[in-house]
Formats: sequence, C-alpha cells, structure tokens
Amino acid sequence: MHSLPRHPRYPAGRLLAATLALAAAAPAVAHHGWGSYDAGKTLVVTAALHEVAWRNPHGLAKIDYQGKTWTVVLAPIQRMESRGLTQAMLHEGVNAKLEGYPRRDGTPEMRIERITVDGKTVELR
Repeated sequence: MHSLPRHPRYPAGRLLAATLALAAAAPAVAHHGWGSYDAGKTLVVTAALHEVAWRNPHGLAKIDYQGKTWTVVLAPIQRMESRGLTQAMLHEGVNAKLEGYPRRDGTPEMRIERITVDGKTVELR
C-alpha cells in the first residue's frame, strides 16, 4: 500500500483535507445561486424571443422589455424537454408569456418560473 509522502510543513492529512475542500467548493462557485433574484417581485411579460440559446446549465433568450434588452434565464435542457418544452418551440421571433423574477441588483435579467408558448404552459422550476 502506498502512502502520501510526509512533509514537515504539510502533513498528508492537511493536504488531503485542503484538496477535498477545494474540490467540493468548485461546483458551488461555478453555478450561480438563485438568491440574486427577487422572488417578491413577480414579473409577467409577453414578448418575442430573440437570441435563443438551447444549452446547459440553463437555456437563455433575450427579450425587449421596458426599453431594455433583458436576458431570460430558463431551465436546463433535460428539464424543459421532460416537461414538454422543445427546442422547436423556442425560436427567434416566437411570442412567449414569461413569468419569473427580476435580478435584485437592477440588471435587466429575469429567472423564469413558467413559460407559455403556443398555448402550452410549462413549469420550469
């Protein structure tokens, strides 16, 4: 059995613990939290989508709202598809009713909870 080399300043246990802590923290840093959105201010907007990106970790689109271009944060692809929302339904120019929350810091971005396209409503969260 092999053991980690011992170093007087960095005992193997400390080095291993530090490595594991960094590895565990990496996914949390890579993925944003939802705390930056204001769940107390529900927005309901019907607008034409543009710049639709069907990708992970979240689908994205842009809309024009209140004189600004807003980023629309959707759900992961697998969740959208499993709930009946397909890539063919979300395309440039399609009108969608979007229900979600704006960012707290005033950035023109909203996290979508539910979307209605062509009369079909899909829960995204």
